[in-house]
Amino acid sequence: MKEIKIPELAESITEGTIAEWLVKKGDKIEKGDPVVELETDKVNVEVNADYAGVITEILREEGDDVEVGDVIAKVDENGEAGGEQGEEKSEEEAPKEEKENVQKESKDQEESHVEESTEEKKQEKDTSAGSSKNGEVIASPAARKRARELNIDLSQVQPRDPLGRVRPEDVEAAAKGSNKKEEKKEDKKEAASKKTEFDKPVERVKMSRRRQTIAKRLVEVQHEAAMLTTFNEVDLTNVMKLRSERKEKFTEKHGVKLGFMSFFTKAVVGALKDFPLLNAEIQDNEIVIKKFYDIGIAVSTDDGLVVPVVRDADRMDFAGVEREIGNLGKKARDKKLAMEDLQGGSFTITNGGTFGSMLSTPILNAPQVGILGMHNIQKRAMVMPDDSIEVRPMMYLALSYDHRIVDGKEAVQFLVRVKQLLEDPYDLLLEG
Repeated sequence: MKEIKIPELAESITEGTIAEWLVKKGDKIEKGDPVVELETDKVNVEVNADYAGVITEILREEGDDVEVGDVIAKVDENGEAGGEQGEEKSEEEAPKEEKENVQKESKDQEESHVEESTEEKKQEKDTSAGSSKNGEVIASPAARKRARELNIDLSQVQPRDPLGRVRPEDVEAAAKGSNKKEEKKEDKKEAASKKTEFDKPVERVKMSRRRQTIAKRLVEVQHEAAMLTTFNEVDLTNVMKLRSERKEKFTEKHGVKLGFMSFFTKAVVGALKDFPLLNAEIQDNEIVIKKFYDIGIAVSTDDGLVVPVVRDADRMDFAGVEREIGNLGKKARDKKLAMEDLQGGSFTITNGGTFGSMLSTPILNAPQVGILGMHNIQKRAMVMPDDSIEVRPMMYLALSYDHRIVDGKEAVQFLVRVKQLLEDPYDLLLEG
């Protein structure tokens, strides 16, 4: 009989939640077959079988939290699918068990005369396991002293000594076990006390592991970073004109559509080169300024927000950026993102305008120190340099930044540079 265990997933992931079993008890599997889908903090991953055989037992249910190394199922390498043999075997064994029970009952009367000697042996065994004849626990003076200090009952301590003597390390182990139990009880009491009871109907839905992680990290960022947001607006007339002029040829040549995200990604890269502190992070007492431009693009999925990363965006042309964003977005929606798709970004762009947001204050994607928020495009009457009034497609931009290393002056100038590059996209194309 072989065991299916939770394997090492990634350096930063030690636990997950069973999202879906891909097999059931009695199924025949081959080595390498996916058996369960595991939801982790960042992505869903499939756990594959290390052995071929038949699933004989499933030890964890969907929704259970598991850690690396936990046994979640058992496999019989010599078994056959369907479990029919097991059922026939059970039926054959049933009469056999009944026969054995009858024989056992007949022997009970014959063995009744040795009960007293059995009791005596049991008492002797108990005495050798840690108690003297008068019931006193056998323990070293150091163990007794430690038990008094920790308020531990020696009779409740399980000795590891073969002769049953309780030692200080046994007392320490018992104290740790007791503390864990108490902590769990307190946590449950605290969680129960926080639950609000309602007079009217409600529905309670358990948060997914990813949603729990998102909630935890967003709160941590607001506690740890000195987050501030600055705003500006950009006139997208020239971007829209350029897209209208070149979108057909662009699609024919590259096989992807010319969208807005490539313009914003390239504008951000250009601004980061001018203001490198927005492309940095804090490590202890050092500022780590990154000389690469891996831009995270926030993607909303049914399971929550994920931020896959466009690697080396500065080295890509517009078609390359559009193609990569499209691929990552599809992988996110299909739950096919790998860990490497999500790690190591240097700056993030989020587009709330997709859902109609007019203005927002995006939260940093730690440990990054900058995030750009895009919003919906609205036609507004704008006063031109010659005092004429024209209707222009305008978008509000929001830059949230970590004030610990980025001053307001740099943040404002960064956002102004993004605005300049977007309002002159022909220059952006030449530089891109």
